[in-house]
Amino acid sequence: MRGKTVIFSIVMLVLGFLISFSYQYTKQHQADVIRTEQWKKEYSLKSQLTTQEKANQKLEKELYSLQSKVQATESNLKNEKEQYFNVLEDVEKYRMFTGEIGAKGKGVKVSLEDASYIPSGQNVNNYIVHESHIFHVINELFISGASAVSINGQRITHQSYIHCNGPVVTVDGVQHPAPFVISAIGDPAVLIPALNIAGGVVDQLTSDHISMTIEKTDIRMNPLLRNKD
Repeated sequence: MRGKTVIFSIVMLVLGFLISFSYQYTKQHQADVIRTEQWKKEYSLKSQLTTQEKANQKLEKELYSLQSKVQATESNLKNEKEQYFNVLEDVEKYRMFTGEIGAKGKGVKVSLEDASYIPSGQNVNNYIVHESHIFHVINELFISGASAVSINGQRITHQSYIHCNGPVVTVDGVQHPAPFVISAIGDPAVLIPALNIAGGVVDQLTSDHISMTIEKTDIRMNPLLRNKD
């Protein structure tokens, strides 16, 4: 009986050991499985993160490339816009020079009159305004930057024909009596000194006995009148 008890005790001890070992093994195995799964999950996440970072870097390069193209396009458009407005500005200036459009702005008025006194026995032609005097004033105004010029309200251009016929002056076929008022749109601070420069227009016309006055004023001009067929 006692032998059976000892054997039973040994069997129970061995069984307990096996159960304990199996439990510990199972627990350790499950822990290893969990760690393996966690490692696999972490590795997968790290791989996905690395892949995403590479994709982000590629997208950043593409974005930078597109931004560079956009900036280049904007710069080109800006240059084209500036060139376009420069062309428009040049066209407007040309149309103003040719008298095709009306004009207004600050400028000067230069009035030319025949001499108020003619000494006895002197040639009258030496004391009246001639086309050369008018040309002299107009040329100086254009050279000094005038954008538009008129005589007695009639617009003129660089190609206008001016002819003196006694007391009247004919401008492109239209006769004008004295006084001759030459209006010019431009910077008065430039035009007036240019006319008054020593040995310039004022001095030369004064020596020719021509009465000349210069006035700074706002000016408005109509378009050049053209003959219609």
